[in-house]
Amino acid sequence: MELKLASYARSVSAVDLLNIIFIALISIISIIYVPGAALWHVIAPINLGLCLAILFLGVASTQPRLRILRFLHDWYPVALIFLLFKEVYLIMQSGRGDIDQSLIAIDHWLFGVNPTVWLTRFSAPVLTEILQLAYVSYYLLMITLAVELHLRGDLERFSFVMFTVTYGFFLSYFGYMLFPAVGPRLTLHTFGSINKELPGLYFTDALRSFLNSGESIPNDVPNPIAVAQRDAFPSGHTQMTLIILYFAHLYRVKSRYVLYVVGTLLIISTVYLRYHYVVDLIGGVLFMAFTVWTAPKLFAWLKSWSVGTERVNLHLEESAPASPE
Repeated sequence: MELKLASYARSVSAVDLLNIIFIALISIISIIYVPGAALWHVIAPINLGLCLAILFLGVASTQPRLRILRFLHDWYPVALIFLLFKEVYLIMQSGRGDIDQSLIAIDHWLFGVNPTVWLTRFSAPVLTEILQLAYVSYYLLMITLAVELHLRGDLERFSFVMFTVTYGFFLSYFGYMLFPAVGPRLTLHTFGSINKELPGLYFTDALRSFLNSGESIPNDVPNPIAVAQRDAFPSGHTQMTLIILYFAHLYRVKSRYVLYVVGTLLIISTVYLRYHYVVDLIGGVLFMAFTVWTAPKLFAWLKSWSVGTERVNLHLEESAPASPE
């Protein structure tokens, strides 16, 4: 019996423990943050099932013949991140008021103008199309980096990147709950007129609609600000893109130059396309720095809870490949 328990413990990775801890926190917050609502009756059972599924995948991933489950164990955080994003949305719908006016005031104090309004003078359909494509590449940047590390068999670095990216997302979710804001497209601009005011060429309108649905804003909703996701501060797009660019440079991945270009355009697009205030980007930079600074320590600590697991080299600079090409 003790041997089986030890085997189960070895199968739980640092990413698994991180996810389980955050899921538990979200369940607790759903009870405390939304008093009098039945929301926790929905979230708590779902989250219990998620924790059990994570533990099952962890155990199954140790079995050599179960390659599909091992694959799912490596990649399930990609789907889990979005699912928990929607749970945060459900919790915040009954939460505190938005801080958009404060963010607008900070931007105006810094620049003397509202940056998203000022940038309108430089708009052009070709530029809008390019930046909208860059903005929607958000998740593709992370997947590109992770896939390259996985394909070259660098599972140690893959595991740490997956951990850091997941950790970064969770930190941004706490930021959304502490500083709820919807962004300038819903405050400084007329949301329903953006396709006319900032037109693209071929894909912009469809991509905007797709992104709006992902943020719980259906087409033709009469009051979009009432149903929109509160995810402006910090700019998760800025935070997570900078994390990806950091690892792309550190690990000298072959796709790094493409990531540099697309990532830079993505960060510019957050303000140009009116999704974020500039102060949101500043918040994203600070959250990125905190994520990268604390992730190795947290990773090592959570790894220490896995009995008998191999020690992971956290001296990242020393572990970077000498001959990346």
